Amino acid sequence: MNNYSNRKFIVGGIFAFVILIFIIRLFNLQIIDDQYKLSAESNSQRRVTQYAARGLIYDRNGELLVYNQAAYDLMIIPRQVKTFDTLDFCYLLGIDKEDLIHRIQKAKKHSWYRSSIFIKQLSSERYAVLQEKLYKFPGFFVQTRTLRKYPHHNAAHTLGYLGEVNDRNIKKDDYYTQGDYIGKNGIENTYEEILRGVKGLKVYWVDVYNRIKGSFHDGKLDRDAIEGQDIKTTLDINLQEYGEKLMQNKKGGIVAIEPKTGEILVKLSSPGYDPEMFVGRAMSKNYRELANNDTLKPLFDRSMMATYPPGSIFKLVNALIALQEGIITPYTRIKCQNGYHAGSFTMGCHPHKSPVDLKESVQISCNAYYAQTFRDILDAPRFNSINESYTNWRRHVTSFGFGEKLGTDLPNELTGFIPTANYYNKVIRTRNWKSLNVVSLAIGQGELSITPLQMANMVACVANRGYYYTPHIVKSIGSNNSIDPKFLKKNKTTIDPSYFEPVIEGMDLVVHGGEGSTGRSSAIKDIRVCGKTGTVQNPHGDDHSVYVAFAPKDDPKIAIVVYVENGVWGARYAAPISGLMIEKYLKGEISENKKYLEKKMLEADLIKEQEIKKVQLKKESSHE
Repeated sequence: MNNYSNRKFIVGGIFAFVILIFIIRLFNLQIIDDQYKLSAESNSQRRVTQYAARGLIYDRNGELLVYNQAAYDLMIIPRQVKTFDTLDFCYLLGIDKEDLIHRIQKAKKHSWYRSSIFIKQLSSERYAVLQEKLYKFPGFFVQTRTLRKYPHHNAAHTLGYLGEVNDRNIKKDDYYTQGDYIGKNGIENTYEEILRGVKGLKVYWVDVYNRIKGSFHDGKLDRDAIEGQDIKTTLDINLQEYGEKLMQNKKGGIVAIEPKTGEILVKLSSPGYDPEMFVGRAMSKNYRELANNDTLKPLFDRSMMATYPPGSIFKLVNALIALQEGIITPYTRIKCQNGYHAGSFTMGCHPHKSPVDLKESVQISCNAYYAQTFRDILDAPRFNSINESYTNWRRHVTSFGFGEKLGTDLPNELTGFIPTANYYNKVIRTRNWKSLNVVSLAIGQGELSITPLQMANMVACVANRGYYYTPHIVKSIGSNNSIDPKFLKKNKTTIDPSYFEPVIEGMDLVVHGGEGSTGRSSAIKDIRVCGKTGTVQNPHGDDHSVYVAFAPKDDPKIAIVVYVENGVWGARYAAPISGLMIEKYLKGEISENKKYLEKKMLEADLIKEQEIKKVQLKKESSHE
């Protein structure tokens, strides 16, 4: 009896144990492990992301710059793929069997049960043919999205482009999933969250042939996509296009700003590229070509990322600092004997009358005037050391926005470089260095490094008589006309407004003065232009040509910098290009008496010219 009872308990225990295992297994399958649930659901439904229409981008006058065009991604759910005619399928898609197998394997690694992109951005023509036969290929379906289109083929660096998200993007923002697109540069990047909108979702019932039979649960799981907001930029696309034509076959940049608002009218880098090159399936190939094989580096944004010595345009800043510090007055006259001489040191200067006062020093760009004035600023007796006086000078300089990011609403802005006193302490290896050690800063050379955006901002400061608004590219978003409050704030320089007038008078003489005036090629009939030329020493080839200007003199509507690499001197290319740009903006067309100058600028090919000179130098050196 006892043996029977024991066997009964043992058998009962075994049954109980087996039942417990089944319960645990069922719990795991039904509650914890969703593999079979996903499999069942994926066989009966299709979840299709509804991509929001991306916001449109306009210029300041309402001209459309970027719009959307339908594109089609072929999607795959590996679990639903059945045996199909691979030859016909490859023919429809324009791929070979090896590529087909590779893409299927890639999709399986991503997920057996969830959809992923099989081929992105099918053309409308290929999609139309495929759509008629898609029922023959279970596990495949088409998802609609949009590509960007550009009615104007300009301003690529400013507008930016779209590219596929990477793992870092996905980790940073769970809004994105593999295969999504994100703004990679320019406005598309800075204003990504505004432009992208919000994705929606459609869930469909599908039959065994992967054909849609209706909404899943009457659309209870669906959600509508929310369109991105439109953006109105500050750009004048007609002026931008004109600037790009003038800068064809030249290296450099142009930045034009409306001084009263800080709105960027033009921001171009040359050589540039057509934004259409970064649309569609050819994007990757085109990007690699431009990034790796084009020696002119068209992807490099010279307007914000190139840092150049400013050259003689920096004399405007030193003149203002000298006035503020009481080192000179507008009537201070300084002699120039073909340059500045101090012991064995000589800084050369071109022949001109001597002595000159402040206005004349700006007009004829006298190096001696600024070398002496700069040294007097640093050697002022009220300072206890060169470190103290130099730091005071640097404080004035940085108040113009130099040496730091201005804070514009575009990515990739660089700070440039205004050396600190400690920098020279280390380089010269003493704290007791002399003003003569850094006298090249007087004429915008030496260690100074400034972006064209900062140069344009500086001349906007001068036009405004002592302040600037942070340069920005967006004028309004959606129906809301407001912008970031930081772009409405006045940033004041350390220079009293009264000191700007004599410097501006000198800039007026640069354009409208007589003999020795270096900016006469930028003069415009009936418009008072104020400018300053610069020639920047370049050890790697011909010197650079730079020019800053604003107009009209008493009611400034545009402030501009033109920087032309290897342009030899400021008056040769930068000044005439600047004058043409100002006239185009203020008058809408170029006057007949300037057509010859326009033709000359359009036809100039400095890139080819530099290549020829390099070849000639190689030949000469080989003969030696």
